[in-house]
Amino acid sequence: MSVTRECGTVHSQAPGGDDRARAPAPAAGSVTELLLGALDCAPAAFAVADTHLRWLYANPAFEQATGLRSRDLVGRPAQETALAAAVPVLARVLAGAPGPPGDGASADGTTGTLRPGGTAAGLRLRCRRITVPGGTAGVVAVAVPADEPGTGPDTAAARLALVEAASGAIGTTLDTDRTCSELAHFALARGLADVAAVDLLPGDHTAHIGDRVRLHRAALAALPGVHADLSALAQPGKGVRYARDSPVAEVLGTGRAVDVDLSADVLLVVPLAARGRTVGVLQLARRHGPHAGFTERDLALVGDLATHAALAVDNAQRYTRSQHVALDLQRALLSEPASPHPNLELATRYLPSGSSSVVGGDWYETVRLPFGRTLLVIGDVMGHGVEAAVDMSTYRSMLRYTAGMDLPPHRILRQLDTVITEDESARPATCLLALADPARHRWTLASAGHLPPALITPGRPTELVRIPTGPPLGTGLADYEQATLPLVPGQTLLLYTDGLVERRGEDIDVSLARLANLPLSATGGLEDLLDTVLEHLADQPADDDTALLAARPRIR
Repeated sequence: MSVTRECGTVHSQAPGGDDRARAPAPAAGSVTELLLGALDCAPAAFAVADTHLRWLYANPAFEQATGLRSRDLVGRPAQETALAAAVPVLARVLAGAPGPPGDGASADGTTGTLRPGGTAAGLRLRCRRITVPGGTAGVVAVAVPADEPGTGPDTAAARLALVEAASGAIGTTLDTDRTCSELAHFALARGLADVAAVDLLPGDHTAHIGDRVRLHRAALAALPGVHADLSALAQPGKGVRYARDSPVAEVLGTGRAVDVDLSADVLLVVPLAARGRTVGVLQLARRHGPHAGFTERDLALVGDLATHAALAVDNAQRYTRSQHVALDLQRALLSEPASPHPNLELATRYLPSGSSSVVGGDWYETVRLPFGRTLLVIGDVMGHGVEAAVDMSTYRSMLRYTAGMDLPPHRILRQLDTVITEDESARPATCLLALADPARHRWTLASAGHLPPALITPGRPTELVRIPTGPPLGTGLADYEQATLPLVPGQTLLLYTDGLVERRGEDIDVSLARLANLPLSATGGLEDLLDTVLEHLADQPADDDTALLAARPRIR
């Protein structure tokens, strides 16, 4: 029996020319010919690639739809053909990785609009993984018109799904740069671009400098095969300038997206606008193959993404600004302590928490008293933010006033607790007082829930001074005691807040033991001593801010 391939008809004829309704089953080779004949004559336009994404077959309908000849495809890697823009989707489908919303199961995927042969209308490739009993054999790609309903991730359900997915992937923290990075990588993961960049307006929102537009590059991401082309682009953290007639400047001026055909590449610039103001732009580029343009559906999808992402970026920026204001406020309130008596050497430090912009309520102070005495104070208002900084200023002012009455340390704490308790809005705080009296060679200490000070004496190990510890200020209990210690010449007293020693998941006794075991010199300068303490204990970001006060009496 012979099989004749004619487009539109497949004849099966028995020997002798007699047609048989039930012809014998053809041999295996004849079955292959039969199937190829059917594929050649099929009205659907499709091509097949192997597991290495090398085109194996393209039928005549595919040639007509794409404007490409079969000999320009078959035997060549897809990356080296005019269909290179389809490679990310082909690779994702082959690997079974999740695709953009609307692409269906992981074994399916749809490309953006392609114009490989210069076709004006454009087309999309609907791709499906080919599976056989032994595993994956390749990918089949069916060419369909770009405007065919349901061929892209542009239905209302898909757009809602995209925003839902973006809600879980973008804005996971209140860090602006991380939020922008999440946006760029999300755009790539959803097949919207080969390269994505996020540029933000400066903090003062003044973009125009002379004939240039000045922005801050917050994020840059690209598919694996494009990384080599990014060296000439501004990297995250750097400033980037654009001409006033550039697409970026146009988008900032009009607030509308701009789609630019750059011959080899296609660029889509979308504004990031939230709460009535533009915070930056999202740039998406498709760099694989010529004329891989963005459709109206693409614009709608990216527009939804940009709207959600802009709100996340704006939230992060607002949070950062508020924390910077709080930090500046605290630093202004936490001015240098008053000058002690000349018979006391002093050094102080303040470090914000590992979150850098999360301000706390740590503070220190010194008060000069009669007869050469100096009151050393360190405190920690519970909580963070502007409120903690304001309460810290209140505690500090009240301490100065109360200490001026020349009361002993434990009575100063009682007085502070009584007054603070009357203010229901004030936050509780820990506080440690140390009265240095070089003339009488003694320290007098009292604690309101604060960590013990460290005493560094020449010729002795560092000692944590265990003194009676009362409740934090603001509790209304007003039950405080004081302890007196001998003041030895050359001795240094170190006061600190919990941010210096406390670490998440670690017992406080272990933390304090680490401080006590530090190799601290009792003879070097106080600034050097604080450097040593911070070098050993602040090598990792702390969860809280840190204040230190070191004092060494000068005894003649």
